[in-house]
Amino acid sequence: MLQSAPTGTHELPWYRSLNRKQWNTLLASNLGWLFDGFENYALILTAGPALRHLLDPSQHGQIPFFVGTIIAINLLGWGIGGMLGGILADYIGRKRMMVLAILAYSVMTGLSAFAFNWWSFAILRFLVGIAVGSEWATGSSMMAELWPDRARGKGAGLMQCGLGIGFFIASLVWLFVAPLGEESWRYMYLIGVLPALLTLWIRRSIPESELWEEAKKRREAAQARKGRGESLSESEQQLTKFTLTDLFTDPASRGRTVVVFLMSLTTTVGFWSISTWVPPFIGATAARGGLQPAEWASYAGMAYTAGSITGYVAFGFLADWIGRKPVTMAFFGFAFLLTPVLFFWTQDLRTLLLLAFVNAIFSNGQYTWMPVWLPELYPTRMRATALAFAFNAPRFIAFLGPLLAGTMIVTFGGYGQAAMVLASIYILGLAAAPFLPETKGKPLPA
Repeated sequence: MLQSAPTGTHELPWYRSLNRKQWNTLLASNLGWLFDGFENYALILTAGPALRHLLDPSQHGQIPFFVGTIIAINLLGWGIGGMLGGILADYIGRKRMMVLAILAYSVMTGLSAFAFNWWSFAILRFLVGIAVGSEWATGSSMMAELWPDRARGKGAGLMQCGLGIGFFIASLVWLFVAPLGEESWRYMYLIGVLPALLTLWIRRSIPESELWEEAKKRREAAQARKGRGESLSESEQQLTKFTLTDLFTDPASRGRTVVVFLMSLTTTVGFWSISTWVPPFIGATAARGGLQPAEWASYAGMAYTAGSITGYVAFGFLADWIGRKPVTMAFFGFAFLLTPVLFFWTQDLRTLLLLAFVNAIFSNGQYTWMPVWLPELYPTRMRATALAFAFNAPRFIAFLGPLLAGTMIVTFGGYGQAAMVLASIYILGLAAAPFLPETKGKPLPA
């Protein structure tokens, strides 16, 4: 099995015990998530300029509200697509679903460049969200199932950092694309078509998960027996259930799914309601000093995403060293404490860039708890569905966060007060995390 390290390699460094297919799986999952990151941060960076171009000048004073609306719509689409993609990955396979997801969001991103008013922009961003959302659960499940137990956290962190790398690349590209004119935002979305080329490599270089293939055979056998009217064991009955139904009827999964949902809601609201406003916050600070806001927003995006990459990777290594639970709680706590530091402590732009870097280590880096911890909580038959639910269901609530944040920024006349109100969500994550079992170093549930 690919999940197990070769005999006699336990004494070797973790990275030398991995084979070519395992490394290829990491690369494919990382790149898929990288392009997701590029696409989503491109929206954060370009939503303001796009809406300034698409809205009537009389509405420009309400741009923060419209930006929040667009991000919320994108997030809602992500939730829907993520749920569908995870369920499909449990039925048609991890590899096939990954290819379909990357093709879908490449096409939809390119079409976003042709929006002609704010409504068409909103609809296209909703469709992009559906396509983007379907990739994460697939890649996370594949990574967990193909990598060995003792390196799973590290692999998840290295996969998750693709999101931050995508953010960083988007910020860097925007630094050069933004000066090209009022329609430069369209060029960013045309660049987003390129990930489609990745699917050609995935099809020939990445194996299907052997654990999923075995679960598929067991499911088909159980369904055949059920069709013949034969009596089924409890485990066979579970295999014949719709995976989303199984997630809430299986006693072993039901309770922890509620806890997981609350923790995921914490991370999701924290990112989309607070973190996404860091570049425009620093850009607005620069504008008050007579500097170019788009330029400083790009610098802020690069600093923030550099911190995110650091946090994603560090979380995975720390989780394999210390444990899933204490590291997750520490990241929640530091994200809460660092929010007022970032938004209230200083107006010096260089110091703000440093604070954005540090804040991102914890507020964004905490996302790695999901690909590290979640696969170890659910059996193979429903793993992708469970990951998809945990990662995406909170978006049906969290999509309100950007709407609230945009409204509060306009109402309060600044970013800090809105950020502090929404940062209270981290208390929920700190309260929920102790109820999950520690799974460090344990094999995946069959």
